[in-house]
Amino acid sequence: MKVDARGLGCPKPVVMAEDALSKIEEGIVTVLVDNEASVKNITRFAGKSRLCSEAAQANGHWEVKIVKGYPCEAPAEGGARKQAPPEPADRETEKGPEEPEKDVMLIVGSDTLGKDEVLGKVLMKGFFETMNVTKETPHTVFLLNAAVKLATIDEEMIPILKDLADKGVEIFSCGTCLQHYGLERELKVGYRGTSYHIVEGIKDFKKTVWIG
Repeated sequence: MKVDARGLGCPKPVVMAEDALSKIEEGIVTVLVDNEASVKNITRFAGKSRLCSEAAQANGHWEVKIVKGYPCEAPAEGGARKQAPPEPADRETEKGPEEPEKDVMLIVGSDTLGKDEVLGKVLMKGFFETMNVTKETPHTVFLLNAAVKLATIDEEMIPILKDLADKGVEIFSCGTCLQHYGLERELKVGYRGTSYHIVEGIKDFKKTVWIG
């Protein structure tokens, strides 16, 4: 089954993939998307649903295949299934390394702190500079609404955000917001993000902080 989610912003591709999977007991759902953020969100969804997936780029878009109802490898040509190797008898007792606990997700909703634009820009810069100096950094920063300007056209903020990224902070800018402001090609630091990151953050992080 193929699902064409090209041109759609998240979480719509994930919702469409989930809907298609709910209609089959066994098989492969191939989701067509046109951006890497959707690829990551769909594969993350598949993993959390204990389904195997693989992604490949072709002809200017990505194809994400999700396997449901049988071992993780897709059927071979002609319909014969490729069986996964047998699992060890003590599989249930095996434990891999635990994923590090996610502490804080910081969501920034504006390119200023407070209503005064001039003062607000000074305060926003000071906030991130202090974060850099004290090394009290969040796991993830999500830039929302006008805050996407901080990672695109704000020449004073871009080096500060790059320093944070070098320290291991994951930085995402809202894709819909980038499109709204005509800044999709101007992203200087971090990655294009979606509302899925916010929803995931509320669930997976110990604390979610909003500013701006």
